[in-house]
Amino acid sequence: MATRRIETQSERETEALGGQLASALPAVRLIYVRGALGAGKTTFVRGLLRGLGHIGLVKSPTFTLIEPYECGDIALHHFDLYRVSDPHELEFLGLRDYIGGDDVCVVEWPERAQAFLPLPDIDVMIERANNEERALQFQAHTPPGAAALRALR
Repeated sequence: MATRRIETQSERETEALGGQLASALPAVRLIYVRGALGAGKTTFVRGLLRGLGHIGLVKSPTFTLIEPYECGDIALHHFDLYRVSDPHELEFLGLRDYIGGDDVCVVEWPERAQAFLPLPDIDVMIERANNEERALQFQAHTPPGAAALRALR
């Protein structure tokens, strides 16, 4: 549908870009965030949560697989599928219920369960250019996702 590439020069800019995307929620309800270890996935999600007004700790749910957040009227579930070895494990988590519900879901490492997951509103690929610089490639798969990409600066 629509694509957009944005380069950031620091962790702070990557986080701020996530914050910009927060204005599109809850119309955008499913976001995938991809990238190598240390690429900045959780930094981007932290910015998204900060944009929603969350002031507490934001950590990667690598071991818990899911971290829930309540941000005003928006419930956001942050998934990290890095440790998932069999996509059928996601049935036990109730992932379909989360994604099929009214809450916002952000999924890191969606490729670990690609056949199990539907197309997201927005798919984000983060590539690390060097220690601080990142290149973020956004791809929208829905009209709300495309509208959100147009609004990014």
